[in-house]
Amino acid sequence: LVIDSYFSASKLQWLLENVPACRHAADAGSLMAGTIDTWLVWNFTDHKVFATDYSNASRTLLFNIHTLRWDERLLELFRLPQSLGLPDVRHADDGFGRYRFRQSGRTVPVVGLMGDSHAALYGHTGFAEGDAKTTFGTGSSVMMNVGHEIRRPAPGIVTSIGWGTRGAITYVYEGNIHHTGDTVRWARDQLRLFRDFDEAERRAIAVGDTEGVYLVPAFSGLGAPHWAHGIRAAITGMARSTTADHIIRAALESIAYQVVDVLSAMNAGTDSDLATLMVDGGPSRNSFVMQLLSDLLGVPVRVAEIEEVSARGVAFVAGLASGFWNDEAELRECVRPHKVFAPMMKQTRRHALLEGWQTAVEQVLAGKRSEN
Repeated sequence: LVIDSYFSASKLQWLLENVPACRHAADAGSLMAGTIDTWLVWNFTDHKVFATDYSNASRTLLFNIHTLRWDERLLELFRLPQSLGLPDVRHADDGFGRYRFRQSGRTVPVVGLMGDSHAALYGHTGFAEGDAKTTFGTGSSVMMNVGHEIRRPAPGIVTSIGWGTRGAITYVYEGNIHHTGDTVRWARDQLRLFRDFDEAERRAIAVGDTEGVYLVPAFSGLGAPHWAHGIRAAITGMARSTTADHIIRAALESIAYQVVDVLSAMNAGTDSDLATLMVDGGPSRNSFVMQLLSDLLGVPVRVAEIEEVSARGVAFVAGLASGFWNDEAELRECVRPHKVFAPMMKQTRRHALLEGWQTAVEQVLAGKRSEN
């Protein structure tokens, strides 16, 4: 991972340095620290099980994804004591204790633990090397299955543990984008260019083209694969003829361009080209954006039939662990895409659009470099 306050380690460091009660507990060896899933398991099991799974552990900046252990050198780097109580790390389909119903006394096993984005890839049945998905929201998470061995990714992409199931570890490439759905909300709420997302889609389609206008939504910097902070968002290529509809279309198009940037970087670190992209989340219901994404990638885009694909992912894990399903082939039979978009754009047009986008991004990045 990159060192960033997005992850757990620097938060823990801050707590120990700024909250005396935390420091005293750590010195006494009584401080326990885990992610939200650890806290849930701890409470589900009446404080009997303090554990997490490999995917969540790999997002803390404290876990060694090679040795599959909490890393002493990373604890030292963040000035965290070796006595810090970190959770036991297990496979997603291992048992995590039992939950007891208060009234009946009946118990059920706690099983199926996985990080949000990782569970979405599993919920899409992205079990094969090269399978990739994008979960759209305020920002977006792009993830690609790279198999059972760690691969060194291209710059700007991180390697993570996708999941541990049936005694094996599956690794993934991951790239997080800061502003996708949020960009469209900004155009609606701050600029007041349209009333709802259906109107935005209609007006974007009606205008036919941005006429060279690009919106680079670096409102809080650019995430993967650029990881550029301290820069500003920009609208480039405007002319006297530019209208609100051109800007609306540019805002929607920026969603697709950013995903293409991440997937292009991921493809550079794999042995096979992307065959299809699976998508979920609110913006995946925008047909204009999904068609553009398919056109720019040159592969089909499969839209999930449900919104909560992460929940389905852990349900799949729990179902396999409990014997409700027998194997991954049965899980694939449970998944039917809501819609599939096939590429239709000519290569010359695709290259021209992507070249224009790269030029716009470079202008934003160059502005930061000139300040330095």
